[in-house]
Amino acid sequence: MGTPRGCRDRWLVMAASPGRPSLVPDQPCPAAAGHSQPGEHRGGHPNVGAAGWVAPSGRSPVPTPIQDLLKHTPADHPDYPLLQDALRISQNFLSSINEDIDPRRTAVTTPKGETRQLIKDGFLVELSEGSRKLRHVFLFTDVLLCAKLKKTAVGKHQQYDCKWYVPLADLVFPSPEESEHCPQVHVIPDHELEDMKMKISAIKSEVQKEKANKGQSRAIERLKKKMFENEFWLLLNSPAIPFRIHNRNGKSYLFLLSSDYERSEWREAIQKLQKKGNSQPVCSPGPAFVLSSVELQVLTGSCFKLRTVHNIPVTSNKDDDESPGLYGFLHVIVHSAKGFKQSANLYCTLEVDSFGYFVSKAKTRVFRDTTEPQWNEEFEIELEGSQSLRILCYEKCYDKTKLNKDNNEIVDKIMGKGQIQLDPQAVQTKNWHMDVIEMNGIKVEFSMKFTSRDMSLKRTPSKKQTGVFGVKISVVTKRERSKVPYIVRQCIEEVEKRGIEEVGIYRISGVATDIQALKAVFDANNKDILVMLSDMDINAIAGTLKLYFRELPEPLLTDRLYPAFMEGIALSDPAAKENCMMHLLRSLPDPNLITFLFLLEHLKRVAEKEPINKMSLHNLATVFGPTLLRPSEGESKGHLTLASDIWSHDVMAQVQVLLYYLQHPPISFTELKRNTLYFSTDV
Repeated sequence: MGTPRGCRDRWLVMAASPGRPSLVPDQPCPAAAGHSQPGEHRGGHPNVGAAGWVAPSGRSPVPTPIQDLLKHTPADHPDYPLLQDALRISQNFLSSINEDIDPRRTAVTTPKGETRQLIKDGFLVELSEGSRKLRHVFLFTDVLLCAKLKKTAVGKHQQYDCKWYVPLADLVFPSPEESEHCPQVHVIPDHELEDMKMKISAIKSEVQKEKANKGQSRAIERLKKKMFENEFWLLLNSPAIPFRIHNRNGKSYLFLLSSDYERSEWREAIQKLQKKGNSQPVCSPGPAFVLSSVELQVLTGSCFKLRTVHNIPVTSNKDDDESPGLYGFLHVIVHSAKGFKQSANLYCTLEVDSFGYFVSKAKTRVFRDTTEPQWNEEFEIELEGSQSLRILCYEKCYDKTKLNKDNNEIVDKIMGKGQIQLDPQAVQTKNWHMDVIEMNGIKVEFSMKFTSRDMSLKRTPSKKQTGVFGVKISVVTKRERSKVPYIVRQCIEEVEKRGIEEVGIYRISGVATDIQALKAVFDANNKDILVMLSDMDINAIAGTLKLYFRELPEPLLTDRLYPAFMEGIALSDPAAKENCMMHLLRSLPDPNLITFLFLLEHLKRVAEKEPINKMSLHNLATVFGPTLLRPSEGESKGHLTLASDIWSHDVMAQVQVLLYYLQHPPISFTELKRNTLYFSTDV
């Protein structure tokens, strides 16, 4: 078969030109800049490209234009080896498409004829020119390639655009000192992320309702599309841990991750390949190698076939029959660790997946100068569709010269890390389940048990007549001869004294054993309460206050008024809502009302410090709303239909009720009572 002259000339221009198009590693890829290179095929079927057409499996392949060109090119011609290279690369790629035995190959071939394997790939957020971009990053045995999926017409095969690549021989990780000169990361405020989570959860509830009512598929698809858009925004804007990569011959790149575990995985995978000798750092100036446009096109083209991560990690991409994950509270006791070769200052952090990505949820104290730390600390971790628990073990860095000014840069050394799946059958028992995670020769012992959100907020009246936890608020105030329970006054006073500027106050869990110790002291009315409070971690004190309200035999805003609060917050007319919500407050028993107003003013003062403590009114309403309003078990039947639906309509409304009062101008007890007639309405 002859080759059309036009096609021959096109390839000869590419191959014979002394300035043959090639890509310098630290420059954007030609395709990314929107330039078609001579000989490149942009778009269309992957079986058709610069190398021509490959026959279906089982038939003799039709000679390609490159093969034809080789026949017409003398062996001593300077372009002959270039054409041989192009033929080898294209045949390698095209043969992989028609391979029947192993439809997804794991390798392509390097310019030297060696096997280039895909080691790892995944979606990462890149900070590029001041804005966040979602990229698909591919780690091969000798090169790191950053790509984005092209927008293609319906029915067309999807392809990747290469944004940049760095040979591993030229890739270095900047030190913390060097990172100080990098651009600072703009962190999205917590309350904006929380607001988006609330929106996503509300849409999830709507989808569940539509499915339960056998609603129109078009309406469900519209809701799912909106949910995907919101989840994509969250995925793009939540990561804040910098992962910096530098090309010794060019520019630096910055990824943002939500998990230090994930950053460690990428760093370790790259360093392992560099140590293997596949890509020894070069001493001479200039890049280790440069991919020609054909080589790059073939490599980028192979990414779609080789990738192991196919979907953006958002829950709306899950199939209906996939596990929705766990919703509720995971109680974890981190006991101890052993296997360290030398003494160090050691601590652990716990990560769980939430809304499709991993976040750090808890941290043990630092156990100093030891090879066998005994933490024995308990944490309560809120799960939002979680399926995995990760434990990371760190050596604390106290060297001030190594500390980075960037608050999100973690400079402590990871000694080991491990992950376990949260099996719903295994963890949903009343008993503690003990386990061990082995990581890099280190063994970390821990125990865990899971409590559904329904069970965690279940109110069980105390059988004992003494103490304060689980006892009616009217009984406690009468016994103490006080308007507000002593425990509420003391915890709030301590938080305002030394915790009002604590980042994540009321959101970050205190150590459960400390909270239980405080609970016992308050129940016993021990005279050492004040001394113990002054020495206790502030998050444990905040946790004790939340636990007190959670364990009331009925919610602070009462079971009787709960349906009316749900109806009042749903009113659309502002005047009617104001009238109703104020009337409901006046309807509360005096001890409940006075305590609620006392707590309300405290939470407003906490929110005033939001620029420092990152706790907005919305965040505080999310933490306290269900605790103050959730009905006791007998009253709550029928309110929550799905155990997994943590953000059900009721829970959303509970948050909105508290938020309404937090956003309201100061409410005075005496004014409320004085204006009884003015605000009176039937509820």
